[in-house]
Amino acid sequence: MSPLLLQIALAVVPAVLAITLHEAAHGYAALALGDDTARLAGRLSLNPLRHIDRVGTILLPGLLLLGQLLTLGRVAFMFGWAKPVPVAAWKFRDPRRGMMLVAAAGPAMNFFLAWLGALALYGVDRLPVAAGDIAGTLFVYFILYNLVLGLFNLLPIPPMDGGRIVVGLLPPRLAAVWARLERAGILLVLLAVFILPQLLRGMGVRFDPVGLALNSLLPRALRLVLLLAGRHDVL
Repeated sequence: MSPLLLQIALAVVPAVLAITLHEAAHGYAALALGDDTARLAGRLSLNPLRHIDRVGTILLPGLLLLGQLLTLGRVAFMFGWAKPVPVAAWKFRDPRRGMMLVAAAGPAMNFFLAWLGALALYGVDRLPVAAGDIAGTLFVYFILYNLVLGLFNLLPIPPMDGGRIVVGLLPPRLAAVWARLERAGILLVLLAVFILPQLLRGMGVRFDPVGLALNSLLPRALRLVLLLAGRHDVL
């Protein structure tokens, strides 16, 4: 395999797995709580093709991938999202609590996968050097992508998972007000995370609260995952 194809594979495979299993976790959590909407829609699946979103799974990651390979010569960061799993909250015994648990299942899955990736690093040491380098890079990317995806989705703005968790925790009146943000939530996220920081950076103003928060939380989350996996040697 050529170095370029290897770089693409090492970037894409962990990201696809992280996104796919995140969405599957929502569907399985909803099913466990009595909602079979995702199963009936064929979305209760580990097949990545069932969860593809043209913008979030193909266009944005593709642009990030090409842009970094052309400018940096390597892939330093990947981001994207999948098509949301359909959930019928009215099928839950307690709709607000049910939606909160379903929302929490996605980030919880990503954190669990990051821990599994840290455990998998034990096997890397037993591989030949070349194969070990590739496997080690793959697992490190897998850990980082899952942590970034899990943390990012905890942003307290609907329709992010964190926003739906907040709706489940707030008193009913405040929850109803917060839930209305879902209509414009994704635009607010894109504006706050991508567009506004880039515009202000061009004017010499550094304003990136979400990026700063992730940069602060990610190293701590990584240390915690490695600690829980017993990887004291790489801390």
